[in-house]
Amino acid sequence: MNLISAPADISSKDLPLRDDVRLLGRILGDTLREQEGEETFQLVENVRRAAVRFRKTQDERDGEVLEKMLDALSPTETLAVVRAFSYFSQLTNIAEDLHHNRRHRAHLKAGTAPKDGSLQLALDRLEEKKIDKDTLQAFLDNALVSPVLTAHPTEVQRKSILDCQLIISSLLSSRDRVDMTPDDLAENEEALHRFVLILWQTRMLRTSKLNVRDEIRNGLEYYRYTFLAEIPKLYANLEKQLESRFDKDIKVPPILRVGSWIGGDRDGNPFVTHDVMSDAVQQHSALAFEYYLNETHLLGTRLSLTDRLVEVTPELRKLSDASPDKSPARADEPYRRALILIYSRLSATARHLGHELSRLRPVDPHAKPYASSQEFIADLDVLIESLFKHGAVYLARGRLANLRRAAELFGFYLAPLDMRQHSAILEQTVAELFSHSSGKANYADLDESAKREVLLDALQAGKLLLTDIERYSAVPQSELRIMQAAADIHRRYGHGALPNHIISKADAVSDVLEVALMLQQVGLLQDGETLHVNIIPLFETIEDLRGGAAIMDALFSIPWYRKLLASRNSTQEVMLGYSDSNKDGGYLTANWELYKAEVELVKVFEKHGIELRLFHGRGGTVGRGGGPSYDAILAQPPGSVNGQIRITEQGEVIASKYSNPEIGRRNLETLIAATLEATLLHHHGADSTMPEYHRIMEALSLDAFAAYRKLVYETPGFNDYFFTATPIREIAELNIGSRPSSRKASDRIEDLRAIPWVFSWGLSRAMLPGWFGFGSAVRQFIEREGDAGLQQLQAMYKNWAFFRGMLSNMDMVLSKSDMGIASRYAELVEDVELRERIFGAINREWETTIEMLFAITGASTLLQDNPAFARSLLTRTPYIDPLNHLQVALLQRHRAGDNDEKVKRAIHLSINGIATGLRNSG
Repeated sequence: MNLISAPADISSKDLPLRDDVRLLGRILGDTLREQEGEETFQLVENVRRAAVRFRKTQDERDGEVLEKMLDALSPTETLAVVRAFSYFSQLTNIAEDLHHNRRHRAHLKAGTAPKDGSLQLALDRLEEKKIDKDTLQAFLDNALVSPVLTAHPTEVQRKSILDCQLIISSLLSSRDRVDMTPDDLAENEEALHRFVLILWQTRMLRTSKLNVRDEIRNGLEYYRYTFLAEIPKLYANLEKQLESRFDKDIKVPPILRVGSWIGGDRDGNPFVTHDVMSDAVQQHSALAFEYYLNETHLLGTRLSLTDRLVEVTPELRKLSDASPDKSPARADEPYRRALILIYSRLSATARHLGHELSRLRPVDPHAKPYASSQEFIADLDVLIESLFKHGAVYLARGRLANLRRAAELFGFYLAPLDMRQHSAILEQTVAELFSHSSGKANYADLDESAKREVLLDALQAGKLLLTDIERYSAVPQSELRIMQAAADIHRRYGHGALPNHIISKADAVSDVLEVALMLQQVGLLQDGETLHVNIIPLFETIEDLRGGAAIMDALFSIPWYRKLLASRNSTQEVMLGYSDSNKDGGYLTANWELYKAEVELVKVFEKHGIELRLFHGRGGTVGRGGGPSYDAILAQPPGSVNGQIRITEQGEVIASKYSNPEIGRRNLETLIAATLEATLLHHHGADSTMPEYHRIMEALSLDAFAAYRKLVYETPGFNDYFFTATPIREIAELNIGSRPSSRKASDRIEDLRAIPWVFSWGLSRAMLPGWFGFGSAVRQFIEREGDAGLQQLQAMYKNWAFFRGMLSNMDMVLSKSDMGIASRYAELVEDVELRERIFGAINREWETTIEMLFAITGASTLLQDNPAFARSLLTRTPYIDPLNHLQVALLQRHRAGDNDEKVKRAIHLSINGIATGLRNSG
């Protein structure tokens, strides 16, 4: 009996997905029956059938049957149902990811036209536009594409669970890719049973709160799963495609770098200390060495070439002769001997950096450490060049070339780690620096002009202000220790290990100069003109986005700062905050203000002759700036990408994007392809329709902003409604991250972090941050401008990537929303007048938004242009709906004083299950 079903009207290409879902569902059902008994199995199966029937018929009577069934469950039965449905979603996700890979391979085998987001199509388009080799080489020489991992694990994903899922995925994939005998299939299915059983008997949630070091370790897993092995392969593919179109002279420098915030982002997280940051870099470095040593050893076992048959270069002979391995058995094997030398030097370097690596092979204790990763790369180049010289091209281009590329990309530090802190904390630190060194106790009270003057005087004088660190109060002391640790990291691992400092809530030139002064105190700004760390202002509220260009204009007008930027290749990075701008101004206004901010920044940077690099602080969800990366990059204003882009990869989508190597490589390929197209193919001319489109967006934004602010910040009782009608308080109890859910100890929406704000609305299925305000704004616009106004909006949707992407993302959010379920959460609000007033406003706006969306796009159903996602949602929704219903009932019990541990555990499991089913929900 199947526990997972698919829609009946499934297309032939999706039949393998249906078969996989059925297989996993059957195995989960068998496991449930074996472990919990026939009665529990039948209970779960009855709930499943009722949920599927109700979702299919949408008949109120079927809904009542389902509700009565769920309301009658005991705490023990509730727990079993919640766990079963949560695992249904997990297994469906595995099957869907595998199916994406299957369809991708089928397209490649069939030789069908390449798809958007592929390097092949991006390069085809460059050829069509006759982009020449020199232009492309200039792009590559300047390019930086950097996804940056952040620690917001709202998927509540444990590594034990993730590892088990990856094994299930591998077993399922084998059935697809390997020609199996009946015995092979039976053995494979038994292994699937084994690991589904492990899943069922493994604790889904953490019993203790994550700390930052846990988050660091979790983040590193994605380098093991995907980045270390797959990124070099991606480069090899890019080089091969470029060679086939141009020639072998074109060079691909390290344009793709996966960065991290985990262990360096201390904004609102008191647990990120100097020790933690140093430990993060140490762990990063240790993993890089573990990989290099394993690969070097493996190459040593394989490159058994004898100099009796091949003639090696003098440089290779020199390496071989210097090897500590003097065994007569390997006297004629120069490559093996050279690799033993390289292995010994890598081991010595790892020891020198304090790494305690397990499974090290015996090495020369007197081996000389590498002074830098460049020396390691130079040795690998000797091997590669020698192989080329005697015709062993396949050996030179294989695993050895990938190791060399990995060393070039990851160095001895693996991942560039960003630092981040709130501007108020930085100001407090600088104020104490001045008060302890010069008696200027009133720095924080100065106006902006006076602050700039004081800071520039100190910076240009180059005087050391930092005294005995114990003299400072707790917060500044912590910040100054962070800076000292940063300087030590630069000395030990190189400048690339810690290249950026981001300033949250930047709203003044002085914020940037304060960081410069702190860097100067520890030697990361040398001689008043050589800056070793990029100082990056983050503009994140609506007001800050509007003022960002003026701040950068004023900053670039300071000759001393311009001179400083010269040491950073005259490149300035600016970060834009998607999550907080959305929470501040709503979906439509945040999107428009971000777009306008980029347009104004491009103008300011062009005026001053500075290279702009934008860092997009996108979340995983649409409410936090999420959505397909390819479309998002191409929707940026002309001139805002320009070969360089950094994008946050938030915790709630990292696993789905990068735990599977094949999917991970395609996601990274998409970032490169989109950056290529946005830079070299973007229309930079003055489009005659743009002023009119901008006028319309401005009008829409004003009305959407007013509607959103009226609901969220001006409606009496809204805070009480939000904190009651969503699981926000229960989310705070989950062990899902080291960072507090609010910046301050308050229930004000202003102080709440954007992540729990969006996550809460997602779990309650209202999805409000991803659409509210759009419908009323469009309706008012059409009422003012009539049919002509609607026709203009339809033209914008057809012709403007920005507007089309915004509506496409909103379509996806609305498809996951369900006002029937949201109304159940609203019933948690006991004040009937408050509940009806606020939920009524939300529901009316939801209906208007869908009506206006259809009017513009011409669609009659949600996801009409995305049938694959529609099918996916139809498959998974019947397993999410009961979890929502049970969650409401559990919240009622818990809030009424039911302290049964099973109730609390079931609430937390339901949060995990709903998030898993909705995927990008947090």
